[in-house]
Amino acid sequence: MARQANTPGWWHRYGEVLPSWFQSYLGLEAATSLIRTYEVQFIPGLLQTRDYARAVVVLGHEKAPEDEIERRVDLRMTRQQVLSRSDPPQVWAVLDEALLRRPIGNRKVMLAQIEALIEASRQPNIRLQVIPFNAGGHAAAGGAFSILRFPDQDLPDVVYVEQLTSALYLDKRDDVDRYALAMETLCIQAAPPERTRDILHRIASEYDTYSLDAVPQ
Repeated sequence: MARQANTPGWWHRYGEVLPSWFQSYLGLEAATSLIRTYEVQFIPGLLQTRDYARAVVVLGHEKAPEDEIERRVDLRMTRQQVLSRSDPPQVWAVLDEALLRRPIGNRKVMLAQIEALIEASRQPNIRLQVIPFNAGGHAAAGGAFSILRFPDQDLPDVVYVEQLTSALYLDKRDDVDRYALAMETLCIQAAPPERTRDILHRIASEYDTYSLDAVPQ
């Protein structure tokens, strides 16, 4: 990884819209063999549809010109190519039910995004779990985080915690162990993976019925 650090990555061509603190994450993501992530606000970036990603970008950059918005969306879509390479990383995502019910964009955007998650869950390298509301409080009440593992056993896991204008990268053993324990507890508290598609289908059907008045068309 140290040798590769001096080799410009694909993301450098998005330098004008890419914060420096996130460039490090893209380098780690490209080298990882396993990504475990917990999300409570948005669908994980690697699993977002283009329209959903655009809606998320607009939330954070509503005054940006349209060409900048599209560049930021293109960056997110290009990131997803890591999942279609010959040796894609394993992705294990635990999703809080709240983010599936929080309307981002319009009804069609949410329906398409949930359908995309259903398809993603069929991929052999992607595992999705949902923490339902009735699970109550849980081990990661502090917020979203990701744990990245690398194929080289000599490299420590890295915990990534994104903030509004920066990010934390943690690799000290005590920190990683605490987050790993939280992730393992989340996976136990969440509905098992084999129930994920049923949960997603149910939420999609609700968007298609009573949520029509709640979510903009």
